[in-house]
Amino acid sequence: MNLSFDQPTPLEYFASLVESDGEFTLFEAAVSLAQDEYPEMDVQSVLGEVDQLLARLRRRLAADTGPVQKLRVLNQFFYQDLGFGGNANDFYDPDNSFIHRLLHTRRGIPITLAVLWMELAQGLGLAVRGVGFPGHFLVKVNLPMGQVVIDPLTGKSMSREELSERLEPYRKRSGLLDELETPLGLYLQTAPSRDIIARMLRNLKEIHKSQNDWQRLLAVQERLVILLPQSWPEYRDRGLAHAELGHIEQALSDLECYLVHAEDQVNLDAIADWVDALRRS
Repeated sequence: MNLSFDQPTPLEYFASLVESDGEFTLFEAAVSLAQDEYPEMDVQSVLGEVDQLLARLRRRLAADTGPVQKLRVLNQFFYQDLGFGGNANDFYDPDNSFIHRLLHTRRGIPITLAVLWMELAQGLGLAVRGVGFPGHFLVKVNLPMGQVVIDPLTGKSMSREELSERLEPYRKRSGLLDELETPLGLYLQTAPSRDIIARMLRNLKEIHKSQNDWQRLLAVQERLVILLPQSWPEYRDRGLAHAELGHIEQALSDLECYLVHAEDQVNLDAIADWVDALRRS
C-alpha cells in the first residue's frame, strides 16, 4: 500500500507554530520567517545548528554553575568567541531579520540577536524574556540580586539612566515629556512571543514598503494576518498590496473586511475610495 503525505506549505507550517499562545514556539516561528525569501532553507537544520551551539556552550559550564556565571559565559561565547553583533553597515538589509542568515554572517538587528541569544540562554536554564522597548528591542534576565536589562547588540547591562536616555527621543516624538509621563517600568514589560514575531515581520514590512516591493510585502502581510487574525489594519495593508499587484478580487475582499471592522473614520473614507476605484476597474 502506497502512503502519501502532503507537505505543508510555508504558510501552513507557520500557522501551526503560532496557532496557540500556550504552545507558541517562538524560536522555530522566527526561523520560519525566512522561508518566503529562502524556500530551500530547512528549518530543522537551523534548529539543529543552534542545538550544537548550545551543546558547545554547556561544555563550558559545571553542573553547579550559578545564573550570574552562566550569563557571563554565555556573553563571552556569543559576543566575543562567535562575534555576534549589529549590522552597522546595512541595518535595513532584510537578511538581518532571518535567523539562518544571522548564524552565517553573525550580523543582525537587536530583535533577531535577542531571539537567538534568548534561545541559548533558556537552554542554560536562565530566566530571560524579551522587552519590546520603543525603537530598540531589549532582553531582561532574572538573577539572584534582581533583574538585569541587556542590550542584545552588545550583551551589556543597562542602567536606569541609560534606559531613560534612550527613551527620551520616543517620548519627545509622542509628546510624553511632562510631569505625568509613563513610568520607565511600563516600557520594560515582557513582550509576548506573538508580539515578538509581529515586530520582526513589521521590520520586514517597513523595508519592503519603503522599496515599493509589493510582492515581498504581500508575503509578509500573509503572515501578519495569520499571526494577528483580529488586527484589521493588517487586512487593509494586505489588500493594498494586492491592489498594487493587480489582484482585484483579493484586494476587494481584504479592504471590504477592513471597512466592516475598523473604527478610524478618516482612514475608512480613504479606503472606501480605494474600494470604489477597484470596483470600477
